[in-house]
Amino acid sequence: MGEHSDLAYDERGHGQPVVFLHAGGMTRAMWEEQFTRLARGHRVIRYDARGAGGSPNPSGAFSHHEDLKNLLDALDVDRPVLVGCSFGSRVFLDFALAYPDRPAGLVLTSPGISGMEFHDPYVLGLLAQAAEAARSGDGAAVVECVLRLWVDGPHRTPAEVAPAVRALCRDMLVGNFAAGHGAPALGAELGAIGRVAEIGTRMLVVTGDLDATDIFAVADLLEREAPHARRVRVPGAAHMVNLEQPRRFGELLEEFLA
Repeated sequence: MGEHSDLAYDERGHGQPVVFLHAGGMTRAMWEEQFTRLARGHRVIRYDARGAGGSPNPSGAFSHHEDLKNLLDALDVDRPVLVGCSFGSRVFLDFALAYPDRPAGLVLTSPGISGMEFHDPYVLGLLAQAAEAARSGDGAAVVECVLRLWVDGPHRTPAEVAPAVRALCRDMLVGNFAAGHGAPALGAELGAIGRVAEIGTRMLVVTGDLDATDIFAVADLLEREAPHARRVRVPGAAHMVNLEQPRRFGELLEEFLA
């Protein structure tokens, strides 16, 4: 864990910098395979956002994209490729708007984007169930709702998902609760959903074909309006593409970095 920041991070290797940011409710542990593989030829950094993993909860006003700038400055990182999943993609899009000259590229998997709203009935139904479970203090039910939403997805039963993937995601969620982290706090954001055409950074947008329609809508928007976006669909994965299809994801990542 790093010492140059109040955010928890790991750093390894030398070369072109690559920075990983996790999905909401998860932690930097979700990038273990990619972090280890890329460390052989790159300087890799993965961190826990404020309010997740080993990082502190927010106290007062903050923004995740400014947190990222401060971390990069503290570590003297210039022109990194930013690799995000879901919430991580959301933060990186805001960062690319705020600091267009900083990222060398964006790899956005299962992307969220600031200003988005949920419309998919599957998503809305499980969000409502999770809120009800939270009100009644049923932490186990909250965790199960999040797993149904962002691991299983709308097209599979829990039994159809690789047990190791589901177990890892459950461990991260439970670990966040145990550390006193609540639902992910979004902080101050830039409304990137209305500003995609301004994001000139080279980007790869990756979606699993078993994800929710709300995520496809964000990916469609990026593909349509971002000047330098390429879209790839990965079969046999829902929201956690890098965990479910690590080999394919690794190929896409290395191709982008090359």
